[in-house]
Amino acid sequence: MSELTPLDQAHAVMEASATDDAARLRFYERLADSELFLLLTQEASGDALSPELFELADGRFVLAFDREARLADFVGRPAPYAALSGRVIAAMLAQEGIGLGVNLEVAPSSILIPSEAVAWLHQTLGHAPEEVQARMESFTSPAGLPEVLLSALDAKLATARGLARSAYLVGVSYEGGGRGHLLGIIDAVPEAQGALARAVSEALTFSGIEAGALDVGFFAASDVASARMAHVGLRFDLPQLTREDQGLRPAPGSDPDRPPILR
Repeated sequence: MSELTPLDQAHAVMEASATDDAARLRFYERLADSELFLLLTQEASGDALSPELFELADGRFVLAFDREARLADFVGRPAPYAALSGRVIAAMLAQEGIGLGVNLEVAPSSILIPSEAVAWLHQTLGHAPEEVQARMESFTSPAGLPEVLLSALDAKLATARGLARSAYLVGVSYEGGGRGHLLGIIDAVPEAQGALARAVSEALTFSGIEAGALDVGFFAASDVASARMAHVGLRFDLPQLTREDQGLRPAPGSDPDRPPILR
């Protein structure tokens, strides 16, 4: 039996907890963050993709798999595909009202996701955090945050390869009396700050925590605030780019704000 993937594991938890909304949210978060191999009718040309469409009783579906070997097992022959994140595929399909079949017949996470659920996922991923200005007075160790959120943050930041050096989760007091929690992200790539803020917002959303809030700030390692956060905060180390990564050209669909075009 092949090794279970993170998507298999999240699907199993969801299936075992049919009434647990948090388990369902975590599955969809893992789907959005996973690299999926979308079955095509022909090789990709630029940003234009031609996915294989299947007409079923419940509507039109495309097929994607979280391992190349699983796609090959399903098709039974060499077939063209595009490697895209689940969030990019959701953005592409939501515009067309198309559903998504994931790992059909070849894995325990085999599932048909109807177009309505794909559209919901795309809409949920599109929620942008609000930007505010506030002066911080002091930092403390984080307290009272649920383990499910800490795990979600750890998993989310692990996907942000090369976008920042590290992050610190701290309690924070603001000028004027406000208090809360802050994730201070250290040495972020300037162009990636918006994506990182959205990633943290998604971790909160998909954790299923009602009325939760977590502020995000960006700091240079040389900032005094960074040293203060390092003293009391919970540290997350983000994976860094290798030399091989730095030489790669961006793949079609690597920018979630510009999903590929269906043809």
